[in-house]
Amino acid sequence: MYNGAILIGAGETRAADTFTAVNPTTGAAGDVAFSNAGPAEVAKATALAAAAFEVFSTTSLGARATFIETVADNILALKDDLVATANAETALPLARLHGETGRTVGQLKMFAAEVRAGLWLDATIDPAMPDRAPLPRADLRRVNVALGPVAVFGASNFPLAFSVAGGDTAAAFAAGCPVVVKGHAAHPGTGELVARAIQQAVASCGLPEGVFSYLPGTSNELGGALVSDPVIKAVGFTGSRGGGLALMKIAAQRAEPIPVYAEMSSINPVVLLPGALAARAEAMGPAFVGSLTMGAGQFCTNPGLVIAIDGPDLDTFVASAAKALTAAQPAVMLTPGIHASFERGVEELASHAAVTTVARGCVGDGVNQAVGALFTTDATKFTADEALAHEVFGSSSILVRCKDIAEIKTVIAKLEGQLTATIQSGDGDEAAAGELLPLLQSKVGRILFNGWPTGVEVSHAMVHGGPFPATSDGRSTSVGTLAMARFLRPVCYQDTPDALLPPALQAANPWGIARRTNGVLELGK
Repeated sequence: MYNGAILIGAGETRAADTFTAVNPTTGAAGDVAFSNAGPAEVAKATALAAAAFEVFSTTSLGARATFIETVADNILALKDDLVATANAETALPLARLHGETGRTVGQLKMFAAEVRAGLWLDATIDPAMPDRAPLPRADLRRVNVALGPVAVFGASNFPLAFSVAGGDTAAAFAAGCPVVVKGHAAHPGTGELVARAIQQAVASCGLPEGVFSYLPGTSNELGGALVSDPVIKAVGFTGSRGGGLALMKIAAQRAEPIPVYAEMSSINPVVLLPGALAARAEAMGPAFVGSLTMGAGQFCTNPGLVIAIDGPDLDTFVASAAKALTAAQPAVMLTPGIHASFERGVEELASHAAVTTVARGCVGDGVNQAVGALFTTDATKFTADEALAHEVFGSSSILVRCKDIAEIKTVIAKLEGQLTATIQSGDGDEAAAGELLPLLQSKVGRILFNGWPTGVEVSHAMVHGGPFPATSDGRSTSVGTLAMARFLRPVCYQDTPDALLPPALQAANPWGIARRTNGVLELGK
């Protein structure tokens, strides 16, 4: 069980300054006092991480993969306690939390398999050419190595999959980087349970204790101290734009600037093309509302913007969506603060002179409940006020009515970077979709056809990222095996004695991995 401790390496400590979890369904504070970590705890954790780095970053592929699998098994072993705790702290449904536990375990095991395969090392060999004229070529060998200790910030909306042992931590471990986690104050009991599972895995696998530390806390000072610590070489963050920008500023002002991989803000435009509306306008209404209101809309891929050409078919879609939303039951949001922010955002849209309210969801009798909202405006008004394109985190969306495809393109061109874009298409829409694709490709990290953006598959091909401000670095992803690349850097060895080379580059290829020699891929054992 959890007891509110700070976990630094193999040990635990407490602080005089404490906080409690809040049950968002009732608004009641929990019984356990959780310690607020501070700069002193950051210094201890990062010192241990620095000491662990050389050993952990050079572990064999098998040993590192076994460690990650052990973390997954330890989490699975406490699933029932974990789900019950997360439910009390976040109000997320039990079924959702069981699914998220499975996703967390699954992505850890996926990274373990990726580590064993060794493709991420990108081992590349250009053998010496001493007789080449006019100049000989040295023996050149390149491989990816771990970047260094990584700071990970737990997310509010995914207490498991994007938190203590979530995708950022899994990717950093897979790359060979020790991790110091700043636990999210919205679900501290959940965070500590997972942290203890990792702590136990570090010990049972015989790894240096500094491979992992867990620092719960509520203060911005804690996050700032972690990012500014010279030991930390990269940051993984999922949260608000304000929070991400603040961390990016701290990281940029360090004596040694470091990358902050921040996932921050996205409204995920959905384009309804004429053929799709003609064929299934009524059916798309409830499907859209289901995506919009899922989990109280607290997904980074929530469809916060719909774009379509005005006309009778669009009217059918709007009527169908309004009917579905009016019947949609409210859902408890993750924290009172998130709920208050959602209410402010919805009120600002509802009172905006350029916006019309289409429908609201059912009003409940509990606290912190999100009442879904759908608004509409036209393309001219939307593009004239950038505030209309700001994210309202929760089940709120705005429909933009356009005159034609050209006006749809104008709306898209005005958008900031996004995580996803969706095209609903049907017969006769191929040419229009072809016009939109290059523009959308420049704006997003993932393009969907005839689906809804809520939900992210954890896989090798997935990209969960996008141009700023969806993320701080549109070249990266926080989901899928490519997420490892954020915590790696290439090193080239020139004329280095074979015995001194990393195993991935040695002549005998002791790890049996695939390598590229003289530009030709050679499969491993």
